[in-house]
Amino acid sequence: MELGSHTGFTSPFPCASLSPRCPYPPESKAFRPASRGFRAVCGVSRRRAVSEMAFLGAAASCVNLLAMPIPAQAAMQEPDVIRYRKLDSGVKLEDVVEGEGPEAREGDLVQFNYVCRRANGYFVHSTVDQFNGESKPVTLPLDGGEMIRGLKDVIIGMKAGGKRRALIPPEVGYVDESLQPVPEEFGPRRSLLSHAKEPLVFEVQLLKVL
Repeated sequence: MELGSHTGFTSPFPCASLSPRCPYPPESKAFRPASRGFRAVCGVSRRRAVSEMAFLGAAASCVNLLAMPIPAQAAMQEPDVIRYRKLDSGVKLEDVVEGEGPEAREGDLVQFNYVCRRANGYFVHSTVDQFNGESKPVTLPLDGGEMIRGLKDVIIGMKAGGKRRALIPPEVGYVDESLQPVPEEFGPRRSLLSHAKEPLVFEVQLLKVL
């Protein structure tokens, strides 16, 4: 069905006289009943005429839409899906930025910044000041003697400049108050250790592998 041109198309409103409202030529009186109101003027009911016009307009729109090419990228586009990996220790982590250089391995000395939050999103502690942006990076070895196991598992495999976000369960978190990283200030230290028995979210940026 071709709707590109309306030449020769019979109007649903064959009006009796030429006017701004009725731009169609008059019909013979033989086809006009004597006293039927609007039917006498146009030969069809208002409801039927409006329905036909609406149908034809919708059909033309559908043809135009179907004729438009759909870009392949738009047709194949899918929503972004954040994928987490779950480690054997129970840590769930997400790679945000890959980084460059050699990967950090167990036993390496590493320097990093981090932000620690509770699982509900409440802030606990950060090595980066949220007001002036100054940072106090932490330098620790990747072993089980000083660093909490969950954070060690997160950093292993990272590259300098890389960023990861992880959910660390309490079983591999601050099971001992001597484990690092812990802020030196009394207030932040107390705040961190008071939530040691619940999952904690760490956002880590590896600065250097020393």
